[in-house]
Amino acid sequence: MGPSKTETSLLPLFEGISSDQIYVPGTPAECRNAVDEILAAGIGGFDTEAKPTFRKGQKSEGPHVVQVALTDKAFIFQLHRSECEKAAAEIIASRHILKVGFGLKNDHKQIRNRLGITLDHVLDLDQVFRKLGYHGQIGVRGAMGVLLKQCFKKSKSITTSNWALPELTPRQLLYAANDAYAALKIMEALQAEGHLE
Repeated sequence: MGPSKTETSLLPLFEGISSDQIYVPGTPAECRNAVDEILAAGIGGFDTEAKPTFRKGQKSEGPHVVQVALTDKAFIFQLHRSECEKAAAEIIASRHILKVGFGLKNDHKQIRNRLGITLDHVLDLDQVFRKLGYHGQIGVRGAMGVLLKQCFKKSKSITTSNWALPELTPRQLLYAANDAYAALKIMEALQAEGHLE
């Protein structure tokens, strides 16, 4: 089993990406540049966010946000902007970028429902940890504690906030960027320890 929340809370804090390393493309040119840079990188931390559903039987209309982190920056695509939706769809379907994340099964389903495409060329780190003998979903917090001996703080109020807002708050942007960035850092640590080919 991965470390408990209490155990990881005692570890040094994961620094992550800062606000000035986060890019939120809006114009067609900004979206094109972001896609080109991401595809050129060949690998990125990946995650999505959706406005939560609170009523039983209520269907999610997410994802509302797609985030991709590179080694020194993160891109946040807000899908209510048609240019951003097109850009995110290109990245999601591309085999030129390996998308690394946790628990991507749920993302697969939402992406198919909203965008009508398949999330292609992914590395789901939960499955890597399962092969290493961990049970269930270890998740980003547990993996960060195990591998990097750092505390990855996840705020419930941000996790369950409204990701369909026209403009995301600075806290939402930081959270989204670091969710994707942490996955990339964990993959690098797994590689360094010889757990990935």
